[in-house]
Amino acid sequence: MERLPSWLRQHLAALRALLVLTVVTGVVYPLVATGVAQAVFNGRANGSIVQKDGRDVGSALVGQSFTDKDGNPIKKYFQSRPSAAGAGYDMTSTAASNLGPESVLDVLGTPGKQSLLTQVCARSKAAGELEGVSGARPYCTADGVGAVLKVFPAVGAPTRAVSVNQACPAAPFVTTYEGVKVECGKPGEDYSAGRTVPVRGSSTAVVPADAVTASGSGLDPHISVAYAELQAPRVARERGIPLAKVKALIGEHTTGRALGFMGEPAVNVLELNLALDRDR
Repeated sequence: MERLPSWLRQHLAALRALLVLTVVTGVVYPLVATGVAQAVFNGRANGSIVQKDGRDVGSALVGQSFTDKDGNPIKKYFQSRPSAAGAGYDMTSTAASNLGPESVLDVLGTPGKQSLLTQVCARSKAAGELEGVSGARPYCTADGVGAVLKVFPAVGAPTRAVSVNQACPAAPFVTTYEGVKVECGKPGEDYSAGRTVPVRGSSTAVVPADAVTASGSGLDPHISVAYAELQAPRVARERGIPLAKVKALIGEHTTGRALGFMGEPAVNVLELNLALDRDR
């Protein structure tokens, strides 16, 4: 029998390899991996779904918001940390905001153009009002924006100073800077030529960091023990139950450090809120 041309033999060999690898990696391996996962880690493999009264209400691995239809916090529930994933905890848009420590200047008059600093200040103010504590923190104004000046000229003795994150007619958070009267910011005016001067102030933060910043994935289902304890008096008051009972539930739903030494203890918000509903 006449042998096939070498080029055809090579193509047939490549085709056989393609078919074998397709079966092994595209059929056999996924089936084995799925079977092992279902047998050994059934709940986790299926998304760590949490149920209430026989229906799915979320995942223990993905956070969610506990707000009303207008986005306001439901006061009888513990609140999750902020999320930068889509409109919040959107698994199809998991991401961070990509804003860093140098993001301190807002674009006045443009919705959605707030700096990271102003977002943190606004969240801290809102959390303080919700919990009945001070929402003040360093580098934040009393009205919840970044305490940042633009000073002119950029080098030398100041002749002009503008509180660039406070749109007119707001009163600037400081009246003078190095003897120069501070102005409010005017939307649309270009302040890029000035020197950026964040002003720390004397405030000490009471609201924990995880109450004002999103996680890297935007899906973190946990909050810190400190943030949970800050919310505990409100939750106890709204539900009409003893504070000690709420704190005991916090302890029951607190997980330790990973491998005993990595990270910090954390509280799963969904599981804690479901426990509160069960014990009401």
